[in-house]
Amino acid sequence: MTAADNQAAVVERLASSTGGSLSPERLSELHTEFMAHPTASLMRNAVTQVSVMDIAQNRDIITSTPHTFSHKLDDWKVTNQRASGRCWLFAGLNLLRVGAMQAMNIKEFEFSQTYLHFWDKFERANYFLEAIIATAERDIDDRTVAFLLDKPLEDGGQWNMFVNLVKKHGLVPQSAMPESESSSNTRYMNAIVISKLRDFAQQLRDAVASGKSEDEVRKLKDGFVSVVYRMLCIHLGTPPQSFDWEWRDKDNKFHRDGKLTPQQFADKYVSINLDDYVSIVHDPRESSPQGRTYTVDMLGNVVGGDIVTYLNVDIELMKQLTMKQITDGQPVWMGCDVGKMMDRRRGVWDRELFGFERIYDTPFAQDKPGRLLHHQTLMTHAMLFTGVDVVDNDPRRWRVENSWGSEGGEQGFYVMNDNWFDEYMFEIAVPKALLSAELQQALEGEPTVLPAWDPMGALAGECMG
Repeated sequence: MTAADNQAAVVERLASSTGGSLSPERLSELHTEFMAHPTASLMRNAVTQVSVMDIAQNRDIITSTPHTFSHKLDDWKVTNQRASGRCWLFAGLNLLRVGAMQAMNIKEFEFSQTYLHFWDKFERANYFLEAIIATAERDIDDRTVAFLLDKPLEDGGQWNMFVNLVKKHGLVPQSAMPESESSSNTRYMNAIVISKLRDFAQQLRDAVASGKSEDEVRKLKDGFVSVVYRMLCIHLGTPPQSFDWEWRDKDNKFHRDGKLTPQQFADKYVSINLDDYVSIVHDPRESSPQGRTYTVDMLGNVVGGDIVTYLNVDIELMKQLTMKQITDGQPVWMGCDVGKMMDRRRGVWDRELFGFERIYDTPFAQDKPGRLLHHQTLMTHAMLFTGVDVVDNDPRRWRVENSWGSEGGEQGFYVMNDNWFDEYMFEIAVPKALLSAELQQALEGEPTVLPAWDPMGALAGECMG
């Protein structure tokens, strides 16, 4: 039986089923059950008047979670990605700016997020068009083709994608390519560029189907790339090829570097070796054994760049690696499911922060593997660990530099209780030297390819802003 036959059989079963339909008698029973429930009416009265999040919140957790840490690295202000999904770029640049501020002896500094955002959009458009050519002979409703067409140009991204951009295009200070309306609010730019990319995808597929030569298809695609470049320049500004850099440090001493290219600026002010960093994940699904590497099909931005590669490890090892990096004086780039069990105003995460069981009189007990498999959890946001509270060599809570401005938490810094780390943390980037010899050897293995729609690739989608 073909996939189409299976789909038709399901449709027919649902249309003809009587055993699963909701009869008037059953609806009457449900009403009676609700009215007889000892707390349901009380909860209805409360939730119809007040936010369920306020009613369900465990205040004891809020009052027992201070913003104090035995190890704290940050003494700078947070950044603000505004109405965009650029969290992964902000987190990566926030990591790199620490060394830059030290090298320049300045208190506050930001690399241009718009600059890398431009190149990510442009490179990713090219990556998408290449993927369309590579899959052009597949049917239009092939699941991978459908995935590509559904998500051709999202704001999100992964650690390896960030590294690809810095290595190829370098960096510039924010003053050299400041925020634009479209970088701070990407909705309309994305929609317009995506509409062109889908149009281009149709033309490329039609060209292949009509028997055009590879050279003809490439020439067609090259014209499309030119259009995308023009559109992005209109929305984000033109990325500088060089710029003058001068500043006054916190001792009031003036410095001048003169004219630099973005690559020269990155070489001078990026203090860590990005090639030494690897992506560590916690994927507890049985289908993803630990101690092995993984990648996700069609996940990338720079054609010819490094592929996205994850090394899967136990959650306790991930904690120890994170704690080691922080206590050594270096913040840690990370990815998590940010919106779960979070009080955004107070900047608090805790696994038990909301007692929905008490509201609805039903358990919420799905475990982490089950949530991944059934689309209830995935990576939605990247941030930076900048502190940890250690008691008896174990982490108790974590300090997080967010990129949502200074309104939430402690001037934009959040606190994560350690039990939340277990349930909703998924990824960190750390130097491979911190890994055991066995795990370093595992990095050399050929990664298992997960499908394009696997949740471990979700951070490259529409991240939370």
